[in-house]
Amino acid sequence: MEDGKSASPPGADGGEEEDDFGYRLFPDRKKEPQSFLVRSLFTFHNRCQVMLRMTLETNPYAQLLIAAMKQSGCTVFNDRHFSCENCDGCVSGGFDSATSQIVLCQNNIRHQSHMNRVVAHELIHAFDHCRAHVDWFKNVKHLACSEIRAANLSGDCTLMNEIARFKFGLKGHHQTCVRDRAIRSILAVRKVSRETAEKAVDEVFDTCFNDLEPFGRIPHSKTDAKRAYKDFLNRDRYTANL
Repeated sequence: MEDGKSASPPGADGGEEEDDFGYRLFPDRKKEPQSFLVRSLFTFHNRCQVMLRMTLETNPYAQLLIAAMKQSGCTVFNDRHFSCENCDGCVSGGFDSATSQIVLCQNNIRHQSHMNRVVAHELIHAFDHCRAHVDWFKNVKHLACSEIRAANLSGDCTLMNEIARFKFGLKGHHQTCVRDRAIRSILAVRKVSRETAEKAVDEVFDTCFNDLEPFGRIPHSKTDAKRAYKDFLNRDRYTANL
């Protein structure tokens, strides 16, 4: 990830309603940073920092993604690339490509398992930003592809999570969940019609759903993610010895 001052997202064409690219959902992005002392007085912020630390130290999804980004030349620094902030009530996190920061919504993330999923989801966006020339602002297909991958690989659509949402299905339910969540994510951050979002997702779905990097598989559980992380480390060691 590159350091640097936040760049303003490109504006929309004149005559059309301006698209703020989802920045309205993260109002703290526009405020001056508070001092550590001031932030430490807020329980939400403290809780967010503690849960983030736990995720980075123990969650195999996050550990694998951070290792893969480092291997790709994008070392992640906790203080630089994660920011606990207050957000709109409908979102839990976001990836700000202008600053290469992952925003964690401290007022909406209340459980460790939720933090684990949000960090993994946003790290997949960060990984895609690192390894590919993603046009987040102008190419909705690029956004759709990353949202498909994030929903597929982060644990968003595990059986237990879907049961908790009171959504049940048999054959093909995982794919349905991934498609639905990708469409929902696009609609949250882009001023496009549902038809446009669905078309973008459907046009890239097969390719992006089958892009399993850096996991090499769909990690349907924490156990799967642990195996994938172990395989990734072994693959790295094998490559280093060639």
